[in-house]
Amino acid sequence: MRVLSTNIGNLTPITWNGKELHTGIYKYPTNSALLLEKETVANDAIANRKVHGGIYKACYLFSAKHYPYWEKRYPNLDWNWGMFGENLSISDMDETQIRIGDIYKIGSALVQITQPREPCFKLGIRFGTQQILKEFIDHGFPGMYVRILEEGKVSPEDELKLIKPSDNLLTVYQFFQLLYAKKKDKKLVKLALENMALPENKRVGLKKYS
Repeated sequence: MRVLSTNIGNLTPITWNGKELHTGIYKYPTNSALLLEKETVANDAIANRKVHGGIYKACYLFSAKHYPYWEKRYPNLDWNWGMFGENLSISDMDETQIRIGDIYKIGSALVQITQPREPCFKLGIRFGTQQILKEFIDHGFPGMYVRILEEGKVSPEDELKLIKPSDNLLTVYQFFQLLYAKKKDKKLVKLALENMALPENKRVGLKKYS
């Protein structure tokens, strides 16, 4: 796996349900290094820090291997890296293989996989339709957030080097499926509750299914 593109954005005004809001989902390639800080990517816009940024969502990664699928579904969009609001577009990243808690070296930064991305209406704003939310969930490959264990710079072409595999077997794909499943798989719930890399609020939300 390697970084294909580093992406950041500015605050963009939008209208939602008659209200004037801002979003940082419009991200575009920078062709330069990004500084991954403890709770954010330097110089990147975050409109709502209740749901983006912070220790467990400091940087968002999305796999380039999923782009062809979405380009076929939405051929009339102006496609470029950063289309899903990701800071890092990654080659050959596979959510079915990467575990919650895996630790990677990227450039000079050390990061830990924490959780999948859960889509919100702002993704629908960028794609021009809210139907993308259901499609995104059904497709099942959401990309992933990381926490920054060691701050550092990440550049295009930097490799992702697995430093320490998670002790827990829960993959990003499995946890994403678990979040949206009407009937929760108790084995996956148990893995999620035991996974100390997950934010506490995620574990708390699953305790009622254990």
